[in-house]
Amino acid sequence: MRVGGEKAGKILIVLHQEHSSPGRVGQLLRESGFSLDIKRPPLGDQLPDSLAEHDGVVVFGGPMSANDEDDFVRRETDWISVPLRENKPFLGICLGAQMLVNLLGGEVKGRDDGLVEIGWYPLKPTEQGRSLLHWPEMVYQFHREGFSLPSGAELLATAEHYPNQAFRYGENAWGVQFHAELTRVMMQRWVVRGAHRLVLPGAQPACEHLHGRLVWDAQLRQWLVDFLDLVFSRACARAATADRTAETERCAAVRLAEV
Repeated sequence: MRVGGEKAGKILIVLHQEHSSPGRVGQLLRESGFSLDIKRPPLGDQLPDSLAEHDGVVVFGGPMSANDEDDFVRRETDWISVPLRENKPFLGICLGAQMLVNLLGGEVKGRDDGLVEIGWYPLKPTEQGRSLLHWPEMVYQFHREGFSLPSGAELLATAEHYPNQAFRYGENAWGVQFHAELTRVMMQRWVVRGAHRLVLPGAQPACEHLHGRLVWDAQLRQWLVDFLDLVFSRACARAATADRTAETERCAAVRLAEV
């Protein structure tokens, strides 16, 4: 995703708690030259009317439901139409993916038997998913609700209990149910602060979260590197081309001024 070490542009980062972090997604985007514009709608931050000044957006997860009646949830869900309309890269993670599904007319809900995914679970890419990149065998989950596949979306990965794990809609909109963005510190914090959820049906005990990270996280991190490249590489290339064009125009202006 890096283009000659040049500045790649700016990505809008949407978080849902005061101390939330974009984690490894933020780290990898910065390493690729992107700057991050962080907004927290639950704390009153307004999202832009246009992404003309941005090269894409990532909407992260949170403890709330995409079906909540809070004003910010409804506003943020409606706002996702902005990157769709402008064909800017959009990545929704967990809650962000569920908001995208709601906007597209799909359904977000938990299983009738109450089974959750909290811990490490197997993932199976579809034929379409395998054609795009290599997927990890196991992924980290922390959710009580899943989503249907919206009309017109392409399923990229599936799993046993929540069959819709990753999808693509149109050219530039992507949604994933699982979490590849967590650093070790973030995972430890989630396990401690979310301990009350580890007793839910299907949830794994805290020790398995941290042990699973030792076994499976290298695969998951590499997938994230490749996936972010897939989602944002064209935006990076466009920004680099724009920078080179602007530099050429500046040089031409200087030469004209010297004549």
